[in-house]
Order: sequence, then C-alpha cells, then structure tokens
Amino acid sequence: MAPKVLVSDKLSETAVQIFRDRGIDVDFMPDLGKDKEKLAELIGKYDGLAIRSATKVTPTILAAAENLKVVARAGIGTDNVDKDAASKKGVIVMNTPFGNMITTAEHAIAMMFAVARQIPEASASTHAGKWEKSKFMGVELTGKTLGVIGAGNIGGIVCDRARGLKMKVVAYDPFLGEEKAKHMGVEKVELDDLLKRADFITLHVPLTDQTRNVLSRENLEKTKKGVRIINCARGGLIDEAALAEMLQSGHVAGAALDVFAEEPAKENVLFNLPNVVCTPHLGAATSEAQENVALQVAEQMSDYLLTGAVTNALNMPSVTAEESKVMGPWLALSGHLGAFVGQMTDEPVKAINILYDGNVAEMNLEALNCGVIAGIMKRANPDVNMVSAPVVARERGIQISTTNQAKSGAFDGYIKVTVVTEKRERSVAGTVFSDGKPRFIQIKGIQVDAEIGRHMLYTTNEDVPGIIGTLGQTMGENGVNIANFTLGRSEVGGEAIALLYIDHKVDDAVIDNLNKTGMFQSIKPLEFDVA
Repeated sequence: MAPKVLVSDKLSETAVQIFRDRGIDVDFMPDLGKDKEKLAELIGKYDGLAIRSATKVTPTILAAAENLKVVARAGIGTDNVDKDAASKKGVIVMNTPFGNMITTAEHAIAMMFAVARQIPEASASTHAGKWEKSKFMGVELTGKTLGVIGAGNIGGIVCDRARGLKMKVVAYDPFLGEEKAKHMGVEKVELDDLLKRADFITLHVPLTDQTRNVLSRENLEKTKKGVRIINCARGGLIDEAALAEMLQSGHVAGAALDVFAEEPAKENVLFNLPNVVCTPHLGAATSEAQENVALQVAEQMSDYLLTGAVTNALNMPSVTAEESKVMGPWLALSGHLGAFVGQMTDEPVKAINILYDGNVAEMNLEALNCGVIAGIMKRANPDVNMVSAPVVARERGIQISTTNQAKSGAFDGYIKVTVVTEKRERSVAGTVFSDGKPRFIQIKGIQVDAEIGRHMLYTTNEDVPGIIGTLGQTMGENGVNIANFTLGRSEVGGEAIALLYIDHKVDDAVIDNLNKTGMFQSIKPLEFDVA
C-alpha cells in the first residue's frame, strides 16, 4: 500500500507532483492547516504531513496522528511543531534549512537601503503629489559601519553583500573564529563594541533564551546616536517598546522590521512611526525560495517514506535502519557529550576533538560526529540538526578532528569530546553501560560515574568538607528533589566537581543561594534531551 501524505499548507504544485511521480498518495489541502479541529479529525490516516508556517503541529494533533511517521517543514523555522511531543510519538521532524538563505539576506539588504533613503515614505509622498524633495534626506551606505549580530548562513551572506557595498563590517557571533572572520573580511567584535560603533545593525540569529531581547533597552542605549536597525530574523530579538521610544527621541534614526514579537502583527507600537519600514515577514517570500524549499521537502519526505533515508531531520540522525539498532544509545551519548561542553563554553570554539575508544570506534563515526557537533552548536542555534551541524561548524571555521583507537581501559568503548577555545580546553567523556543507558565517566580529567538526566546541576569547588551538605540543604529548602548525586576530585584537597541529576530545572534563586555560600568556584545548570 502506497504511503499517504497530507499537504496542509500552500505548497508548489510542482512539489505536489513530485509526491505523485514517486508513487506517494498525496492529498493537497492548502487551507486545512488553519482549521486545527478539522486537521485533528483527518490526520489519523496519513503517514506524512508537509507544512509551511500556518499549520500548528501540537500535542493534540500528534495524539490524533495514529499513523504519522514524518512531519516536514518547507523552510527552516519549526516553531510551529512541538518537537518534543513528536519525538515521544516517534515522528521524525524535518526541515529545509538551506533553501531560502539568499532570499532572506537580500531582503535584509533591501530593508537597509529602504531605511537609509526613506524610500517607502518618499514613495507614498510622491504618489500623493506632494514632491517633498527636501524632506527625505537620506544617508549613504558606502563607508558606514554595519554591525552584524549572527554571522552564520544568512548573516554571512549579508556580510559579503555589505562588503560589496564598501561598508565596514563588524560581526558579533560567539561561534565565529578569528580565522573565519578574516576570511570573510569582517572584524570580529564583542557585542558592546558593535553597539558603540555601528551605523547600521542587522540581526541574523534564532530566537533562544540567549538571544531573546538581545537589543534590550539597556543595549539600545549603548548604540551610537543616529543608528539604524534592521531585523529580518525573528521577532522577540528587540525590545519593541524601547525601540519605539528611541525612534521618537531621535536616538535611533530609523528601523526596518520584517518580523515582530507577535505575528500576524495587526497592531504594534512601532507602526506609523516616522522612518520605520515594516514588511509582513517576507524574508523568504520570493518565487525562487518558495519553489526551492517546496521541492526539497517533497524529495526528503518521499525518500524517507519509500526507502527509510533520513535527511535534514531535527530529532533523528541520518543513519540506516541497521545501524540505528546498535548505535542508538551511542548516538544519544554523543549528543549529551556535545551538549555538556556546549553549555559550558561561552567563548568562540576553535576546534572540536573527538576520541573514539574500543568498540564504538568501529561504528558510523560520521553520524556520531554529527551528534557531538549538533549538541555543541544547539546552545547558540536550536534549529541546528545532525545534518546541518557540520556545515554550520565549517562556516564558522571550527576545526573537527577525530581519533579512533583500540580498547585502552576498563570500558569496552567510550567517547571523549574536547572543545578548544582561545582561552582553554574543556573535555568530557562518556560510555554506554550494558543496560543501554549513556553515562558520563570523566569531566575535566576527573573520574565520575554519572547518570544523565534532563535537568542537571554542575558545580566546581575546592575539595573541602561541607559541599554535599550545602548542596543537599539548598536543594531541599527550595523544593528541588535530587535523583542522583555524583562527586569527583583530582586529589585530596584539590579540584573537585559535583554533578546533580534533579527532577526540575533550578531557578535563579537557587543559584544565588549557592553562590552566597562562597563555597563554589562555578555553578552551572545543564539541560539534556532525555526522553
């Protein structure tokens, strides 16, 4: 029986035909995604769901999707898909991360031109027969400093185009190395330096806990007077109310926005302000980009449903069915090791060194490498997956090295990950026990035996009495239950670490209470993708 696919958003007819040509039974219902009740009623009979942004794949939809095997988003953003719920349901989530990069970058450049020369207002004035030539005094881009926040795929294209316009480009990106920056012809700077120097600021980062309100009121106040701001990335990156006030005061000379904190944006504090250019999330809205991502999603879904091949999956590695039976726990471990060092590293990563020892050295190391790299990169970009992670790392100039060796210790096999930055190296090692559960076995060269949980707390301190009691008492007083408690030290009285597996994420108050004791050198909450 042929696999059955539902297309619930507007998708190219050519893409729909690809399904048919590949022998897929496809129903094209481009307005169904807007009707969540009807979608929940119909989804149970489909093996695959192809969507854009209108369809919301919620736990309710997934609960009704009895036969669903794959959800594929034509585009990069998957905020409209509950990936955790999909993973628990065993549904693969795919996207097409590279189909609309140029289109989005070009829109950012167009918006920069528009706000520099007040083109929309001048056009409206001229259409009204006013001919207000002296009113619309613009500024040149040539010779100006462009501050690029996020120099990844799209941001990198914007940097290249801006250099072609003879602009001075400074970039802030924690994962951008010095060598890569030099190759791109941009100056790598810290955020505060960018804010002080830039005549134009353009944003090209995903919306994460780290990037939310990256242009906060405090940071906007650090910008130079007369700055112009462009956002074609994600809503929520800018404090819109603070930006509106600074536009009205004249500190910010103009803004061009394609995205908003709430969409669709029918009302917004920035609307109707002078020299604010607004478009309705058009970054990927060109015929070329729409066609590219549509064709890609049809091919990817067809490949998976017909052959089992997995491409651009956000919640599953690209491995064969045979490999996954053996490698499953090791793939989970690789992601956990990457996530550990990724969450511990705030500086730009220069290199990632991965050691495979014993039986794991005979497995699909490319897939395991992808798991490690994705784990590291997800801290900065949650949309990174095991397919795109090596590309993202390569674009940032990160060197990846792999070493495999015969069994050399007490374990049948283990993986050790070392991240190298300008200032330090961080390493963590892990193995998979006979019960199939991944474990951490070494952190910073200190031997441990730590079960991995969704919520963990990592501390470093001098090896002195009272650490266990302080941690236990503080967790207890704040209602945090400890599932597992692991300690390790380099030597008596030397450096020591603790790793707590806890039932719930700790809040800032717990961290503050621990810091006030003066007993800890560092305290870091950690999160892992554990089912």
